[in-house]
Amino acid sequence: MSSVDDGRRYWDRNARRYDRSLSLLGRPFPRMLALIVEEIRGAALVLEVGAGTGQVTTAIAGVATKVVATDYSAAMVERLRSRVTSVGLTNVDCRTGDLYTLDFPPASFDAVVAANVLHLVPDVPRALAALKSVLRAGGRLITPTFCHAETWPARLASAISLTGFPAQRRFTADSLAKTIESTGAEILMHETIPGLIPIAFVSAAWPPTRNAHG
Repeated sequence: MSSVDDGRRYWDRNARRYDRSLSLLGRPFPRMLALIVEEIRGAALVLEVGAGTGQVTTAIAGVATKVVATDYSAAMVERLRSRVTSVGLTNVDCRTGDLYTLDFPPASFDAVVAANVLHLVPDVPRALAALKSVLRAGGRLITPTFCHAETWPARLASAISLTGFPAQRRFTADSLAKTIESTGAEILMHETIPGLIPIAFVSAAWPPTRNAHG
């Protein structure tokens, strides 16, 4: 059985407990949400991958024309759809989907948000390539990510909490930025938000590809 399948089963089992589980880790969230909102304000079409229960979705829906919010866990999408409905949002399309195989036309989104996702995926280069493929030229990739290796308290907390948790790697803020830069992307904003496990906020874009006559 693949690590992707293991991760999906983990989130299906824990979807109902997810919001409560963030009680100890939520200190960076207000700043993270504020930064995401400013980065995508005014965007026509935004893709959110790994949307979970919709904590980010409901924040960005207020400043974008339309949000397509996806998660590979059906149980998470059920919770996501319930939250979106409960607050009366009509510009959010909730879908079950795998970020490795995004079912959208190339270059169709103005921004892609992957909040606290990259430390969970088995193949980060493949994931970033998939996200790049659906971004329009110059569109923004926004990847705030828990950095379990950033501080000693974070290492200790993650050593305790990762039992059974489907994490694939422990980033530092620097290693996250370098991973994204290694794909040819330009880092537009980089901020480390303090918390028990800090969140590195990274916004990036891939320069437009020049053709042979450019």
